[in-house]
Amino acid sequence: MKRGVHARPGWLVVGVAIAATLSFVARSELVSTTLYIIVALAITPIAYVSWRRHGTARRLFVMIAVLGVADASAAGIRYWMHGIDAAQFVADTLSIVTASLVIAALAFVGRNRRGRDFRGVLSDAGIIALGGWLLGWVTLIRTAVSYSDDSVWVTMLSSAYLPLGAVTLFLLIVVLFADTSRTRAVWYLGTSILCALAGDTLRAIGDAGHGSGFADAARVANMLAYGFVFCTLLHPSVRTLSERQPLEPHRPMSGRLIAATAALVLPIIVTTATTPQGRLDVLVRTFSVGTLAVAATVRVVQAVLANREAQEQLLKTAQTDSLTGLPNRARLLELVNAALRESWQSMEHPTVFFIDLDRFKNINDSLGHSAGDRVLCTVADRLRRAVPPRATVSRMSGDEYVVLDPCSPSVEAAMSLADTLLNEFAEPIPLSIGDVFVTASIGVARLEPHSHRDADVLLRHADTAMYRAKDAGRNCVALFDESMHERAAHRLSVETALFRALDRRELRMFHQPILEMATGEVIGFEALMRWQQGDGTIVSPAEFIPIAEETGTIIPIGAWALLEALNQLRSWIDDDVCSPMATMSVNVSPRQLADPNFPSIVNEALLRSRVSPHLLWLEVTEGIMITEPEIAQSTLRRLCALGVRVALDDFGTGYSSLSLLQKFPLQRIKIDRAFIHGVASNANDRSLVRTIIAMGASLSLDIVAEGVETVEQLQVIGDLGCTKAQGYLISHPIPADAMRSTVRALERMGTWPTLQRHSGAQLVEGRSITA
Repeated sequence: MKRGVHARPGWLVVGVAIAATLSFVARSELVSTTLYIIVALAITPIAYVSWRRHGTARRLFVMIAVLGVADASAAGIRYWMHGIDAAQFVADTLSIVTASLVIAALAFVGRNRRGRDFRGVLSDAGIIALGGWLLGWVTLIRTAVSYSDDSVWVTMLSSAYLPLGAVTLFLLIVVLFADTSRTRAVWYLGTSILCALAGDTLRAIGDAGHGSGFADAARVANMLAYGFVFCTLLHPSVRTLSERQPLEPHRPMSGRLIAATAALVLPIIVTTATTPQGRLDVLVRTFSVGTLAVAATVRVVQAVLANREAQEQLLKTAQTDSLTGLPNRARLLELVNAALRESWQSMEHPTVFFIDLDRFKNINDSLGHSAGDRVLCTVADRLRRAVPPRATVSRMSGDEYVVLDPCSPSVEAAMSLADTLLNEFAEPIPLSIGDVFVTASIGVARLEPHSHRDADVLLRHADTAMYRAKDAGRNCVALFDESMHERAAHRLSVETALFRALDRRELRMFHQPILEMATGEVIGFEALMRWQQGDGTIVSPAEFIPIAEETGTIIPIGAWALLEALNQLRSWIDDDVCSPMATMSVNVSPRQLADPNFPSIVNEALLRSRVSPHLLWLEVTEGIMITEPEIAQSTLRRLCALGVRVALDDFGTGYSSLSLLQKFPLQRIKIDRAFIHGVASNANDRSLVRTIIAMGASLSLDIVAEGVETVEQLQVIGDLGCTKAQGYLISHPIPADAMRSTVRALERMGTWPTLQRHSGAQLVEGRSITA
């Protein structure tokens, strides 16, 4: 069935071509006229079929049907009522109607495919028509009127083909070559109109007395034009003639400009260079030139208005967020600066609320960006409804919004509005896949008398306060104060210095021994990083490690620390500082564990340091195992394949799920210092530690107690069955060059009961055993 639909246009063209050939060969005007009328009338049922089958626009169907009937009527009137002036006038009028319908059909197609941009095309077409008429009058029509036996109106009517043909050709070029989508139906339509224009030209030559053959050829060309119209209507792509099409971003305007300018200038030059012949000529010239001037003026005004509209639209686009329709950052800065300039006039000062959605990335990653866009639009609508009329809501970027209250009366009023904004996130956001809850962190900054009157500064203060709200646990409000600025400035200085810390050799590795309590032997060390800046300032690991993790510098720093720790272990083993079976424990951050190159980095460090893989313990926390279990499992398995062993650090402080111990390749548990701290005095902590030790033993896991600081703690964990310990009681983290004396001192203490007796006296003095 589908194949037949596609085959019919081709067979119709063949049929029409045969009919056109018969009309030309027959040399009988009756046969030619009859065949032409049949072909012209056939367009009505074919247009109806196209409308019903392919969804052709109803208006286009009506215009094409009327066109065929009018053209067939004109042909019949010319043949059967030849010689009657009134009939000739009617026939010419119908022909003009036919040409006008062709122009109307092209205009309809062009307007639907190009939208409002087509208004300028129609104006240019009007100028071309008027220019063509004036040029035709001066060069052809006025002479024909002078020497023709027909009435003036009949002659002028028959001469109207020149400007109408020019307009038709112009619109055809616009439709064919100005769109990005040119379907088969568009090309069929273009070929049809070119055939029709060729037929009109041949008929005009024949009417001028150059032989009857031109008239016959004109009829053949017009019949072929109908054939290609049939192809247009029956091809499935005909529906695209009335559909909006994307325009090329850089549309060529030179062709339209040249055509319109030529239609405006050439007739004026020709009119000025020739002498009027009689009153009618003067009247026609005056009216035509005046109309052309009015048309040109209208076109100029239209172009100016379109340019102004385009500038306004461009300005609006430049100042508006395309997704939510809110003012963007550039517009917000203008509004904030305007509010700051006017703030001196009253006691009410501008306040900025910086709103950032919490964990919005999870929505995009899990539900898709379309759902994320829906959430952003819903949040924008809710914020608009929540703020007072004087306030402005803007979208900075991504999931960040800013509310500007230009005249907040007090700090209390500002915080009240912040609470109102936060409450807007209490209700779920409905999506097609279900409801989602979104929270936000809000930073508030208010212009104070001593504050800088600068929009960037005020926004930066609000941003700083927002991050303080994030640090406080999210879904809360924070008001900016100067201490936040000082902390932010300090963090920035630490972050900047951290990038150069490796190059400046400011990082140091300290080590804390791990003791086998039954024998008193040092069976391993934990490598701990320290940072001493060039000016002697010591930066706490608790401060710079999270920054390194966030900025990504933990990757090169961690690689350096791993190699440094393994080289140190190799040196101690070679120098007989420790046993050849002593191990080195190195902490691994979630960012390192998520790095696909991390196993290669570990392998390279082992090769370069000549340390056996089983002597390396990599200590990981459970965070990445919870958030990115697939990545963590893959990386840990690759590490275990190298022979490296993995320890779960800080066990007991997080989820501490048993599934972690079953699912991931772990060989050691390190009990967090928080439980060791209360193990001697708190029964709950003691029960929990006992459970952890028993669970580890049942799973054949190695157990290490961290943070042992008192003799009582050491005795209790020993009684509970824990055989390995580290902490300040045994030794503080110390530099590498002090490790030999520390190990010797620990080994002289012997077993852990001996260790308890020695440590008891030394603990009174507030020192570790090795002090």
